[in-house]
Amino acid sequence: MAGKWSLALHGGAGPVFGRDYTKEETHMKSLLEQGAERLENGGSAVDVVEAMCMEFERCGLHLAGKGASPNTKGEYELDAAIMDGRTRNAGAIAALQGFEHPIKAARLVMDKTPNVLIVGEGANALATQAGLSTIDSPDDYYVPVESRTVQVGDPAFGTVGAVALDIYGDLAAATSTGGIGSKTPGRVGDSALLGAGTWADERIAISCTGLGEYFIRANAAADASARIRYGGASAQDAVQGALDDVKRLGGEGGMIAVTASGEIIALTNSGGLKRALANSDGVREVATFL
Repeated sequence: MAGKWSLALHGGAGPVFGRDYTKEETHMKSLLEQGAERLENGGSAVDVVEAMCMEFERCGLHLAGKGASPNTKGEYELDAAIMDGRTRNAGAIAALQGFEHPIKAARLVMDKTPNVLIVGEGANALATQAGLSTIDSPDDYYVPVESRTVQVGDPAFGTVGAVALDIYGDLAAATSTGGIGSKTPGRVGDSALLGAGTWADERIAISCTGLGEYFIRANAAADASARIRYGGASAQDAVQGALDDVKRLGGEGGMIAVTASGEIIALTNSGGLKRALANSDGVREVATFL
């Protein structure tokens, strides 16, 4: 089928220097090829980014889904968001407990409710009613990546995300996270907040990773689009400018983006970003460090 497409994935910023990320990169490469094939064959951007996040959640290699860490009460509260750039329809959930795929719950909010964000018990009820896959024993299911890969006191940015342009010219973004380890119960980071950690419109689709409070304060994802729309910035400069604003506030992290023209951007201010990039022109890149 004719039409250009682009896809970018991330498994979090701030990798630990000296650690081997071969397993994560191998998995991302496999995901990238799956997503590329779907886009090449006419899959919609919104379906592809959801599917990519589901696989990230399932793998247990990142601070999202199965790899999430517990909060200070020992509970696992997960957040996710998805946004369709063509319509700006969006769905998000926060503090979801007991379900394998938060991104599927976010998609339910977008497709099946008049709402954008549903949290806590409401999110759990929606997922239960829809029959989403549940977790019987959280302590047996989760394999907290933070305890396996990060030295005590080091930040862990393991949020996962996907952004895509499909052959029809539509953009979409999705982000999923387990938050930060030992977080305050009920804490919600940027991933579930449209404009802060996840955004898609007719210009650009963005997924962020890092210390969520700073991305929220910078409204980083929507800010990048605004820099293009109102300031005439290039996409590269717009994303870099938004990330610089996060840094100015004291935050670290990264952003992936795909534009309506198919340009792919992956930037970080934290020394590395687990990323996988592909497009219809033959680009294939999987890397962790800068």
